[in-house]
Amino acid sequence: MEWIDIACIVFVCVTVSHLGLVGAIEDMMGRNLPVINCPKCLTFWVTLAYGCDTIATNGTLIMVLAISFLCSYLAIWLELFEGYIDTLYLKLYGKICTTSDDTPATDTDGGNTTSTVS
Repeated sequence: MEWIDIACIVFVCVTVSHLGLVGAIEDMMGRNLPVINCPKCLTFWVTLAYGCDTIATNGTLIMVLAISFLCSYLAIWLELFEGYIDTLYLKLYGKICTTSDDTPATDTDGGNTTSTVS
């Protein structure tokens, strides 16, 4: 098992859930997928599936399970970190792109105030 592959699996599993792509897949399929919807569970099962080749060749089930559980635990912290990055992005975006509602509304009735509703 390559460590870079495992790191990529953790990142992809957490990010696909974080970005809402799993929810879009669920909407498209019309059903709830609880194992895939959880970044920890998805990371665990995908890492375990990736390690099945190692289990078949070396017979190291305990090592693959330990790595899968470790990756699942790391997925929690990566999800928290991605949420923190989202918070920073929203604060920065709010400072750069200010939206103000101070612009006057267009006059649609040509200045006729008698036709307005009070």
